[in-house]
Amino acid sequence: MRILAILATYNEERFIAGCLEHLFAHGVEAYLCDNQSTDATVAIAARYLGSGLRGIEHLPRDGTFRWREILRRKEALAAELEADWFLHLDPDEVPLPPRSGQTLAEGLAEVDASGYNAVDFAELTFVPTREAPNHDHPDYRRTMRWYYPFAPSVPHRVIAWKRQAQPVDLAGSGGHLVRFPDWRLSPHRFRLCHYLFLSPEHAVRKYVRRTYDAEETRGGWHGWRATLTADAVRLPSQAELRTATTDDDLDPSSPRATHCVLWEDSP
Repeated sequence: MRILAILATYNEERFIAGCLEHLFAHGVEAYLCDNQSTDATVAIAARYLGSGLRGIEHLPRDGTFRWREILRRKEALAAELEADWFLHLDPDEVPLPPRSGQTLAEGLAEVDASGYNAVDFAELTFVPTREAPNHDHPDYRRTMRWYYPFAPSVPHRVIAWKRQAQPVDLAGSGGHLVRFPDWRLSPHRFRLCHYLFLSPEHAVRKYVRRTYDAEETRGGWHGWRATLTADAVRLPSQAELRTATTDDDLDPSSPRATHCVLWEDSP
């Protein structure tokens, strides 16, 4: 069974190599849509062409982040590219199967054999803390082990689906829930480690310095990201978070409905 992750990037040089290597180790190929990165993202990714990375294409950018256009392109690619299953993914996300000892490919093969055609992922959001504020380095997955489960609604991240004869809809939900006729959601949730930002400075680079599409923000897209300021980047304390020494420690129960930048400061 052939599985393809469709990635969209913009200045993701910190994440892209680790993301690709993780996918390949789990039996998943990748295709990259780069939104005119100005850092080394594309140069790093190009090293993997022919070794799991199927292609790199360049999406135009006019100084504004237009998420709807990127999602529409991903919808088109899911109809054009050869694969049995697709993953809609960002480079700061690390998808995991429901249990250790298996790969993503093996987990999706089980889902497929059971007659389901879509998979929800439980999001585990990893962030720096007041006690350990800087993880902006290649070894961030080892050092930044504090997280909180996040799900403002359930299902929250239906981002894996079996190839469909008709177009799928990603843009309708802002990329959170892929939709198509005869949608059969697996009862077994996979896991998704999301590295929201690696330091306060990284949060500023990633969110504050980005210009968002005005129509999208008027429609409620992007939320706090579109209004975040440098002095509002809040780091939680480790006491507010859970700790995962290994992926087996991840606990998706009792998820938060808001991200940590919106939490009230604890005493």
